[in-house]
Amino acid sequence: MQLRFVGCGDALGSGGRYNTCFHVTGSRVNFLIDCGASSLPALKRLGIARDEIDLILITHFHGDHFGGLPFLLLDAQFTRRSRPLVIAGPQGTETKLASLMEALFEHSSKTRQRFDLSVVALEPEQSRTFGDVKVTPYPVVHGESGGPFLAYRVEAEGRVIAYSADTEWTETLIPAGRDADLFVAEAYYFDKIVKNHLSLKTLAAHLPEINPKRLVLTHMSDDMLGRLGELPYTAAHDGMVVEL
Repeated sequence: MQLRFVGCGDALGSGGRYNTCFHVTGSRVNFLIDCGASSLPALKRLGIARDEIDLILITHFHGDHFGGLPFLLLDAQFTRRSRPLVIAGPQGTETKLASLMEALFEHSSKTRQRFDLSVVALEPEQSRTFGDVKVTPYPVVHGESGGPFLAYRVEAEGRVIAYSADTEWTETLIPAGRDADLFVAEAYYFDKIVKNHLSLKTLAAHLPEINPKRLVLTHMSDDMLGRLGELPYTAAHDGMVVEL
């Protein structure tokens, strides 16, 4: 199984990076975690077959994590996708998706899909299974608008992938990431403490409690990108592949 960072940038495209979108594949699984506004061109740039993706997990409703869905769904219509697709995310995903589609492509939310599209709302700390993928969401803290906000613990093919999503430090990151084979964590700043985002200094202080087998940093600001050569942890870049 592998995770490819289709996009690992922040909302402002710091460093010229694409918005958040991770592609996970294995012998029995093929899914995305988040689908930011730039995800469709990023997927095409990497030659990833969108029709083979079975599931898209959305962490929250900010454009750099959610805004690519209308483009992906429109592309699926024009390429005559027939494979069923599940989009799962926080409470309100179905309503938010319809509103976003109407804002970007009028009447598109009412167009009948050529394929079976299911939109599923996830409840914090209640596991759901989609085929061979088990997903457990955890509530995180990322402001007042654009939520609910979820981190994910994903189990598939004997491996565990955890993703912090965008959040300030919160104790729920401990069970979400504990002993994971891969913990993908936001490190927006190096040591600056701000509301709603995680700094590397804060994250590092809690790593002994989380104890991931592997840590990869993502969603980095210019502050972090300017320090890539001195970081003691692996930092993601667009196109990077992690084998699990």
